[in-house]
Amino acid sequence: MDAPENPADPDLGSLPDAPHSPAFACDNPELPSTSSEAPQAQEPELPLTLGASEVEALTDVVMVDPQCLVNISFLNDDQEWVSLGSGYAIFSSAESNEGMFLLVRSETDNSVIMESKVCSTTCYQKLQGVLIIWSETDSGGVALSFQYPPTCQEFWETICQAQGKDPCIENTQGLLIESKEQFDRLLRTRDVHMSACDIKKLKQIASLFKLVLPWPVCKQELALFLEDGGYIKRFLQLFQVCENRNDIEGLWHLHGVVKGMLFMDKTSLFEIMFSDEYIMDVLGCLEYDPALEEPKKYREFLTQNAKFKDVVPTTNCILIQKIHQTYRMQYISDILSPLPSIFEEKLPNLTNFISFNKFEIVTILKGDKNFLSQVFTLLKDQTANNDRRSELILFCREFCSFSETLQPRSKKALFNTLVESGIFPALKVVMRVNDLQTKSAAIDVFSYIVEHSPALVQCFAMSEAQQNEDGDLFLKVVIEQIICDSDPDAGVAIQLVELLRVLLDPENMVGSPNAGEKSEFLNFFYKHCIYNLTEPILAVTSEGIYEEDNVVKSEKINNCIDYHKAQLLGIILELLTFCIQHHTCYIKNYILSSDLLRRILMLMNSKHKFLVLGVLRFMRKMVDLKDELYNRYIIQGNLFEFIVSAFLNNGPRYNMLNSAVIELFEYIRVEAAEGTSSPDPIIDVISVDYPNEEEEEEEGPSPKKRPHYSS
Repeated sequence: MDAPENPADPDLGSLPDAPHSPAFACDNPELPSTSSEAPQAQEPELPLTLGASEVEALTDVVMVDPQCLVNISFLNDDQEWVSLGSGYAIFSSAESNEGMFLLVRSETDNSVIMESKVCSTTCYQKLQGVLIIWSETDSGGVALSFQYPPTCQEFWETICQAQGKDPCIENTQGLLIESKEQFDRLLRTRDVHMSACDIKKLKQIASLFKLVLPWPVCKQELALFLEDGGYIKRFLQLFQVCENRNDIEGLWHLHGVVKGMLFMDKTSLFEIMFSDEYIMDVLGCLEYDPALEEPKKYREFLTQNAKFKDVVPTTNCILIQKIHQTYRMQYISDILSPLPSIFEEKLPNLTNFISFNKFEIVTILKGDKNFLSQVFTLLKDQTANNDRRSELILFCREFCSFSETLQPRSKKALFNTLVESGIFPALKVVMRVNDLQTKSAAIDVFSYIVEHSPALVQCFAMSEAQQNEDGDLFLKVVIEQIICDSDPDAGVAIQLVELLRVLLDPENMVGSPNAGEKSEFLNFFYKHCIYNLTEPILAVTSEGIYEEDNVVKSEKINNCIDYHKAQLLGIILELLTFCIQHHTCYIKNYILSSDLLRRILMLMNSKHKFLVLGVLRFMRKMVDLKDELYNRYIIQGNLFEFIVSAFLNNGPRYNMLNSAVIELFEYIRVEAAEGTSSPDPIIDVISVDYPNEEEEEEEGPSPKKRPHYSS
């Protein structure tokens, strides 16, 4: 996609924002804006135009017209606006009849930070009422951003008067380059002979590319010229000559020309420049950036550091060439745009060119089922060393990432092929390796599949259970990795729990609204996997850690739960809370049959408050269901005792635990009062005998006071 036509001077790319106008807020980097409040200074206004002697005397003047405060920006080589700061603008008429100059003096030390001669041939443009932009011969695009439109208009009228133009227009030169004839005229006036391809003309050619980049007509004409006659080949031969002669200035100009060619963003040019014949010379030109003290070593990195490995030997020359070319194109793209922008894609055609290459790579590999089967067989090989397995799974991850370039139908066919070729049994083996990088790559591959189609995982899990009911199931391995994670809060546990949440979401069940198909996966999960998920909770809340009347031995709980264990229990509780909300009957049967709620409530005695709050969220979600079986289970098991004990032990401290417990009981009271609550026995059964809030704050709660229950 060509860059949008800019009616401003050719050296200007996307314009900087005006202080009070959001017109360019989404397309360009923001410049520092001046204060929107009107200045309070009462000094008399200075004239806009001063003589040379007056300007010299102005060095010692502190009082200036605050309405002339402007922001100055210039356009760098990457076509981005960079702020130079702010200062006070004024015109100077030179006594030697050299013309009029536009000066900007720093608002801090009164030094001159910009001086520009108002030439009759310079194209000035006024935009948005507060921007004046033009192009300098040496430094490129310049922009002044005013605070006040009337001040901007005064400066504009002065410029137009100096050029003999009508101030009613907003462009002093009109649209300069609208046709091929105007482009040819531009080449003649700048003494640029493109066909000559002479080292002596490199400076003019480099300045030409910088000048015409924003102009669609110029880009089109230049692209047609570069495509024809082997010009790029002859031009890149100059690079070899300059490098052999150590002609640093010539190499700097070549850097500008090659960068200009790439920023033209023409697919036809990419096909030439990224070919095996020219790619290294293109990288060589990019190494000599005049803004750097020392040249970069891009070619050395690609030839010595970047190693291309065939994880599985292949004789497909087209595939190998595409993989190499895509890597090099992505490398050059990162050189040109090291920081991705959320506002605007600088080189959309280059991005599309890379994406199309990735599409071709995926298409070739997808059609070779023997290749994929061989990869997954090698991953399952128990005799494979860690390095070999790491290379294979990293290839799988990159292959899946390339799938993002596919259309939905092609992507679906790709992942179906991966499943048919045996990717899940391979992942089951790789997830269990000790190498963190290898395991992380396997989880990323699993994530790609889940995000694309949870039904693929669900169907495989159910068919696997039917074939080997008591075997080592894939989802059990996933849960095992959650439990074994040494740092659940920062490791793979959170990622895997989120993937399980996606699989357990009824909206994602087999992709069908049919209730029978949805229940089939839930039946599988609660039959084969739920115990594995809750095992860490059951392990730290065994029957021996509490006494009669639900009095839990807190020291035993805390001895069993360190910080990392508490993190693990917390994320498991979050998933169970999700299940409480979405799997009404399935998890209810498991909770009632295993007395799971009592075991969870024992965690209220933990010293880790985030875990205690997770328990309260679980209880709150259960009460919110207003289910009679749950309510009867809570009342008969005297399970509110755990919550009230934690509340009393918290003392008079007003913290999140205090607020969460009060909110829970307030919810029960309000629901019962409104008659909308199914747990009508709860409010009648719970009669809490502890001091009111005022007495608690003054005396503190007595730890011996316990709630009494009456029915």
